[in-house]
Amino acid sequence: MWKPDRNSSLPIYQQIADEIEQRISYGEFPPGSLLPSERKLAEQLGVNRSTVILAYAELRALGIIESRTGSGTRVSKYKWTATPKHTPNWHRYVEGGSFLPNLPFLRRIREALQQDNTLIDFASGELGADISPVAEINMLMAEHHHTEYLGYNNPQGFIPLRESLVDYLSQYRGIQTTESSILITSGSQQSLYLITQCLLTPGDAVAIEDPSYCYSLPMFQSAGLRLFRLPVDQHGAKPEDVRSLYKKHRIKMVFLNPNYQNPTGVRLAPERRNELLQVASELGLPIVEDDPFSLTSYDGVPPMPLKSMDTVGSILYIGSFSKIAASGLRVGWMVAPHSVVERLADARQQMDYGLSVVPQKVAAQFLNSPLFPPHLDRLRMNLQYKRDLVIEALQKELLGLVEFSIPQGGLHLWCKVIPKVNDHKLLEEAIRRGVVFVPGSVYGSDSGYVRFTYARPNTEDIVQGISHFAAALRSVLAK
Repeated sequence: MWKPDRNSSLPIYQQIADEIEQRISYGEFPPGSLLPSERKLAEQLGVNRSTVILAYAELRALGIIESRTGSGTRVSKYKWTATPKHTPNWHRYVEGGSFLPNLPFLRRIREALQQDNTLIDFASGELGADISPVAEINMLMAEHHHTEYLGYNNPQGFIPLRESLVDYLSQYRGIQTTESSILITSGSQQSLYLITQCLLTPGDAVAIEDPSYCYSLPMFQSAGLRLFRLPVDQHGAKPEDVRSLYKKHRIKMVFLNPNYQNPTGVRLAPERRNELLQVASELGLPIVEDDPFSLTSYDGVPPMPLKSMDTVGSILYIGSFSKIAASGLRVGWMVAPHSVVERLADARQQMDYGLSVVPQKVAAQFLNSPLFPPHLDRLRMNLQYKRDLVIEALQKELLGLVEFSIPQGGLHLWCKVIPKVNDHKLLEEAIRRGVVFVPGSVYGSDSGYVRFTYARPNTEDIVQGISHFAAALRSVLAK
């Protein structure tokens, strides 16, 4: 984000006015569009509100912007166009469309992280630089020169990567498949998007765990789906609830994250796994199994996916490189019947003609290299260490104010704040004190839950981050 130059001889308010005028002239703020409030712009730029007031006054004097009580500050329609009635109403377009924006909490978190790179980040669901295989991947990229012709790739994905995944899925996940039944995607979210857009119809009913990461993805509502909750307890989702939802609402699909579920961290109990598969088989009901965290199992014995027990093809299995290696590679995969793979590959080709082949080559090389197994061992050890730091800090700082179960794998700790607390006020106070997290209501839970992702912050920041959160919580509770 642009910031004023405090070493410039030009006054800061004038720099701000010039920057806004330039952006207006570039069309970034079309005529009639709403500008940030004085307070918000001051926060974004790290200046006093009085400085922004001066900048806006300068622009108003030039007729570039106009302010009205109750309507905010807007770009003048008459300064920038001779025929304002022909100017597109971009606000109406932005508010329209069928694809919904991210949830307000998530937009606020993203905005805060963009504005302040010193925030201790317990919100982002990715590995931190300190535990990602940066050196290993750099080594592979240096050893393998990608000099081949980089044309459009197979719509199902890079064939050598799919062949590598056949071996990987057999060795690490107990899944027997062939390369023709694998679709390479940019990650779990693209897999879910393709499923909701191509295999379901507006008005269809689907079952989603409660709480669930899926509630943070407006793609389900954008697809016009009816969502029904599948409660998760300490043993995961209950098969009898799936049967009940099918009888009541004729659900068309079930979305599950059975291993170290996001956000709760629970594992689906073995007896429930067998029963769920029986229910799915009886009802002819597809299950979408999202399995990004299994290989992080801290005891080194990853729980097997439902797909490894699937003998009738009821399960669409989703995996990703993001939670075990490098999110920036943007490599995920789906295992599905070949007819489904072909349908989704065709749809994805309409959007982007396939993924970049370079990260797919790197992913294939990493999976096949002797560097991969020791990386997993280090990853599990480091994640467990970070988890323990979070737990110790919570017990020290907030004993009696929070409760949680200790996850045995994954990246997240699901925490309940015992006193009643306002999610919005808690998040804003935490940001003010230098730490960010995701309120549990983002995942469909009641107010007062918190998801701490301990994979992202550096080890040395974790204790301080929890201390900042504790101070924020006590401050909000005291008001």
